Amino acid sequence: MRILVTGVAGFIGFHTALRFLADGYHVTGIDNLNYYYDTRLKLDRLEQIRQSPHARERFAFAKCDLADARELETVFSRENFSHVVHLAAQAGVRYSLVNPAAYIASNLVGFANLLECCRGRAINHLVFASSSSVYGLNTAQPYATSHNTDHPASLYAATKKSNEVMAHAYSHLYGLPCTGLRFFTVYGPWGRPDMAPHLFTTAILNNEPLKVFNQGRMRRDFTCIDDVVESLALLLPLPPAPNPGFDPLCPDPAGSSAPWRLYNTGNGKPVPLDDFIAELERALGKKARREPLPMQPGDVESTWADTRRLSDVTGFTPSTPLRDGIARFIVWHKEYYAV
Repeated sequence: MRILVTGVAGFIGFHTALRFLADGYHVTGIDNLNYYYDTRLKLDRLEQIRQSPHARERFAFAKCDLADARELETVFSRENFSHVVHLAAQAGVRYSLVNPAAYIASNLVGFANLLECCRGRAINHLVFASSSSVYGLNTAQPYATSHNTDHPASLYAATKKSNEVMAHAYSHLYGLPCTGLRFFTVYGPWGRPDMAPHLFTTAILNNEPLKVFNQGRMRRDFTCIDDVVESLALLLPLPPAPNPGFDPLCPDPAGSSAPWRLYNTGNGKPVPLDDFIAELERALGKKARREPLPMQPGDVESTWADTRRLSDVTGFTPSTPLRDGIARFIVWHKEYYAV
């Protein structure tokens, strides 16, 4: 396989590129290295990829902004990619409240440009990142891909829902095989510094209060990065086929008469925020100071993934225990930040 990985300097893109190189694939990574968070972390991830075995022969990097159609077309014209794994995005629910333009440019314009580059080329499979946030105001849990997702609670969620339907249109019109993965609160080594594991760990180590929203009444389906990468690696060689049993009178929201599918990627277990903080306290050997705060706009109280469809297709069920994943994250955090 010759794979394009977008967002390769990001958290999930970095781990995915390492896995694909270890599996013997050729990987071209692109990233715009924006300033949403410290670019030093992104550059250090890239250096880790370059230092990995066989990277010299099988890895190439190009700085590229997906919103620039000409730049992206240049990348595609250099190489005949067989597969595309789209992980680049402007992430973060809360940031979408203050800088919506960044989400329109990256998540909508950028994704449209990517679809256009895939159209007409021999792309065997486009796998793209969606998000658990698409479930929005839906409170029926566990979240199943058969559920309605028409009520997003944030612009970020709306852009991810848009990616799903944009991909379906290209799949239907041009036969482009597309698979979307709805990731649930991914964590682990080399994670984003704006996410709870990093923010809470830093606060505990510095004896600072933890900002605990919704008075702590939050539950999240925390998913270890290893399980996310395993899901990607297993699905990539399995492009979806049109479903001959698709019923247009009662359509399955995650299936189609086009070669297009959606899957949840989560641990299948909602963890109360207090339990998550307790695991950090145990791993760090320090107690946390909590600062209870109201619910944040755009947020939801609970997430919980039904991953049965993913398991049916791949034979794999994400299941890394939170304690194990947190322990690995803490080891990396202390080493990287020289704590």
